Amino acid sequence: MQRRLPAEWEKQSAVQLTFPHKNSDWAPYLEQVIPCFVAIAEAISQFQKILIVCDNLSTVKSYLQNIPENRLILVEIPSNDTWARDHGAITIEEDGEMTLLDFIFNGWGLKFAADKDNLISYQLFEKEIFKTNALFKVGMVLEGGGIESDGKGTIMTTTACQLSPNRNPHLSMEDIEENFKELFGTERVLWLNHGYLAGDDTDSHIDTLARFCKENTIAYVKSDDENDEHYEALKAMEEELKTFRNLDNQPYQLIALPLPEACYDPEGNRLPATYANFTIINGAVLVPIYGVSQDDTALAIIQSIFPERKVIGINCFPLILQHGSLHCVTMQYPEGVI
Repeated sequence: MQRRLPAEWEKQSAVQLTFPHKNSDWAPYLEQVIPCFVAIAEAISQFQKILIVCDNLSTVKSYLQNIPENRLILVEIPSNDTWARDHGAITIEEDGEMTLLDFIFNGWGLKFAADKDNLISYQLFEKEIFKTNALFKVGMVLEGGGIESDGKGTIMTTTACQLSPNRNPHLSMEDIEENFKELFGTERVLWLNHGYLAGDDTDSHIDTLARFCKENTIAYVKSDDENDEHYEALKAMEEELKTFRNLDNQPYQLIALPLPEACYDPEGNRLPATYANFTIINGAVLVPIYGVSQDDTALAIIQSIFPERKVIGINCFPLILQHGSLHCVTMQYPEGVI
């Protein structure tokens, strides 16, 4: 049995969003965040289908009138929150067929309620939203934002996330690597021990820090400000990345993304703004921007990485008010799943 975890840049059938509502943590920010979700949905719908899990079909449909009906799938399912990257099913290719793995989502190590979110993928499967007839529940806590795949058997992740005590306390690093090998067909795991963002609830998800862009290219967050609290940790992460080798035993092409200038919530808490939290879709890359001076530089760098794709900046300042960004609210499904 051959298993493989596709890379995000491979052909997709749809992207999932889980829409914010008044009974979610977004209640204080609904007026700000709904236009952000609409902008993301409209951008995705230019290139492929968008699957939206929502609490009220008619209300959410009224926000999405610019999306063609043949590009929009709306499904009414209860949710706690909106982070589809982390509660969404992870698709693997198994002997040429697409299979969904439904991991346990426990609110990033029991930090937040997740009882409804943890059931979303199974309910989508029950409602026959997925073409595949194979969805397997996995007795392991794992969020999609916690792993990066090159599509060729390499997974990149962080020790802070995978070894946090409230996720899988019974599993050692070696156990996790063995599980990845069995579940994803992984041949090797690249572990980052350094790097974090202030205000991040995920224990340093890899998709906030470093991303595979091609098999041999990694984009990562870098701070040039020695006075910034992240400088030392991100410098140590950069040094780790320099030691990584690709499948040909060559160094990766490393492309630095600027760290956005400090963004704060109304109470003065620093927010986890990052350009690494971009989303790759068919023919485009959606990039979170924050209304800061580094936005244009980040867009230009990401365009240089993906010259064949349209790069679209979306103001995601509302998303970081709840400590996530653009990639965190999306989950792609490869071709043949939706």
